[in-house]
Amino acid sequence: MTTTSGEDRSGASRLDVGPAYVLPGIVDAHVHSLSHGHEGIAAATRSAAAGGVTTIVEMPFDATGPINDVGRLRAKQELANDEAHVDVALLGTIEPRGGWRRAAELAQAGVCGFKVSLFDTDPFRFPRIDDRDLINVMAAVGDTGRTLCAHVENNEVVKALLAEEADATDVQAHTRSRPPVAETLGVLTAMEIAATTGAALHLCHLSLPRSVDLALWYRGQGADLTFETCPHYLTFTSADLETRRGRLKINPPLREGADREGLWARIAAGDVPVISSDHAPWPAALKDQRRIFDNHSGAPGVETIAAVTLGQALARGLDVFTRALEALTVAPARRYGLERRKGSLEVGKDADIAVFTPDPDVAIDETRLHSNAGWSPYDGLRPGGRITHTLARGELVWSTTAGVTAAAGRGTVL
Repeated sequence: MTTTSGEDRSGASRLDVGPAYVLPGIVDAHVHSLSHGHEGIAAATRSAAAGGVTTIVEMPFDATGPINDVGRLRAKQELANDEAHVDVALLGTIEPRGGWRRAAELAQAGVCGFKVSLFDTDPFRFPRIDDRDLINVMAAVGDTGRTLCAHVENNEVVKALLAEEADATDVQAHTRSRPPVAETLGVLTAMEIAATTGAALHLCHLSLPRSVDLALWYRGQGADLTFETCPHYLTFTSADLETRRGRLKINPPLREGADREGLWARIAAGDVPVISSDHAPWPAALKDQRRIFDNHSGAPGVETIAAVTLGQALARGLDVFTRALEALTVAPARRYGLERRKGSLEVGKDADIAVFTPDPDVAIDETRLHSNAGWSPYDGLRPGGRITHTLARGELVWSTTAGVTAAAGRGTVL
């Protein structure tokens, strides 16, 4: 297969990638590059390039302060322009108790959307927006024409159960502290307010088939609603916590095998619009604590999202592969207003290309990945294939032979 026709074109070159799938570059709709200073835009986008991801949607909950005013946004735009290996779209966030009044100026300054949390993860970096405030937030974001993303877990349920599990020493205490009802209550709250205000809503990292079914009902009622699941929910179950322990502590938590299969069934049916990595590259020291609650939540995944998802999808059939590919490319690009340039191999769009080569024997090796995290929950997994080439705007930025060839600063803020 080739990147060009056989015509003689000035500056064109021919690239033989062998028996492989030539695909649109992946648009990863959920990446945390700066939640911890150990990673940064440079490492996250270098890792993205090596995984076939040509655009990341960057989360706004940075360790130095959430992106909730224009000053912080401008500084992050400059940082991304200086450091990014692939293209970056930035989300903003809304400060609790009145921060919604800044939504219009943040939109004008260039955010592609906003993200808030219904759960109080961190009162400074990642605070909770309560239900009353969420009504104002959705109305204000709706007026900007942007999408509001939401971390949807019920605060009261989780906080109470965390207190009950405080002295627990087994790894499943994390699973018990965030039961399915905590997610579905959060999903329902966000969707009902979105339906009332008319806001465009995107639900982050859904772990349950029931959450998908509830979202489909609201979409059927006319709500402007999308949602995502993640490769870890499509690969692991809560039983894997017993061996991988804190490295699989993720919010919402991993679920049962039936839930994993239920998500795959809904992908096969075309009912899951977006698949994202929720890349959270904490250093290993913050993931290898003996007590499960002493570990940070989340795992690196931007470099493995394509191989893990597409390899498993292809094993389930070409129709599942096609559905999964749409959820990795055109659907997230469309949700964040990037579809004029990203998400498909159409004339006039950026020539962002990922080459996926099926290979049942290749295994993920965490020591060869490019995130500064230095580890992966997928270490040793044979997903069924790998990304062998990545092109961004027509230039080769990664191959298995040359490595990452894009310089920092090659990527731009969209």
